[in-house]
Amino acid sequence: MIQSRLHKLQASLRGRNLDAVLITEPANRRYLSGYTAADHGIQESSGVLLISKNGRPHLLTDSRFELQAQEEAQGFKVELYRKGLAVMLKALLPDLSVRRLGFESHYFLHAAVGRLEKALAGATELVPLTGLVERMREVKSEEEISLIRQSVRLNERIFQQVSGTVAPGMTEIKVALAIERAMRENGAERPSFDTIVAFGSNAAKPHAVPTDRILREGEIVLIDMGLILNGYCSDMTRTLFVGKPDSLFLERLRAVRKAQLAAVKVIRAGAVCREVDQAARQVLDKEGMGKAFGHSLGHGVGLAVHEAPSLNPRNRKQLHAGMIVTIEPGVYFPGWGGIRLENMAVVREDGCELLNEDSTGLDL
Repeated sequence: MIQSRLHKLQASLRGRNLDAVLITEPANRRYLSGYTAADHGIQESSGVLLISKNGRPHLLTDSRFELQAQEEAQGFKVELYRKGLAVMLKALLPDLSVRRLGFESHYFLHAAVGRLEKALAGATELVPLTGLVERMREVKSEEEISLIRQSVRLNERIFQQVSGTVAPGMTEIKVALAIERAMRENGAERPSFDTIVAFGSNAAKPHAVPTDRILREGEIVLIDMGLILNGYCSDMTRTLFVGKPDSLFLERLRAVRKAQLAAVKVIRAGAVCREVDQAARQVLDKEGMGKAFGHSLGHGVGLAVHEAPSLNPRNRKQLHAGMIVTIEPGVYFPGWGGIRLENMAVVREDGCELLNEDSTGLDL
């Protein structure tokens, strides 16, 4: 699978008249090499791929990651830089006859570009690129879809395990920690994003950060969680009610669910992203809740939890079979709380395949 990806990328380089490309974005690096080391930040890389239009690719790193790189990046020539990346490239690029070198302009610091330009002294032209590998990642293979399905299933099992223990007196932080601990204990690499647990009025914040707020009877519980398993992410949101749900909660929950189902009916290969978003938004408009839905309907998921395509009101691009998207309409009311329901689906030629089996709170 990795070889076919590399061949596709090399063909793209030749088509762009590039001799090689530097891959620095972590998910792209893993996609093309199998190398799983994480960066501690954009300013501290665990390695860089140097992929020429022909020939053997290189993985450039330092001694901290030497053994891991050799074990994971099969087929790559692992080389260690001891005086920095720019110094190594100054020596290596002439040997590889690299005159035009692409780099990921969205994940390569301006300062790093400046150091590299100074080191190369005009011998190699640096060509900024955006989305070169990300576009390859948008459509998933059936093998990738299977891995994502496994990630979704584990995420659901952990939600069921932890949500059943949520009770008055617990804090948001305690629930979030229980979720993330269960992820690790059940084989996940880590959460795919910081777990969101919001009680009551805190649920009016779409990206609420768990606090020491204590849960009380008669309050909303919004849980947005995801994990990474075998490199691939999952993402799911459920909104619960402690005690017997009141009529206002049920009215709003059912409206959000109707919006989600309306979007699901529209998703298929060839559908326009903005039209999928619109299908959900129209439902909430009719329910008088359109202004309470401020974010996009969904996003792609794969090696990163947020990737293309984006299901938003402005995106005129079409969906393609094999893409995976979230469908997550939500409504938020300051002082009251919020409701969001999120499932993941595979785009197919004649519709979509829902990856989620959990139905907690979906059809009250």
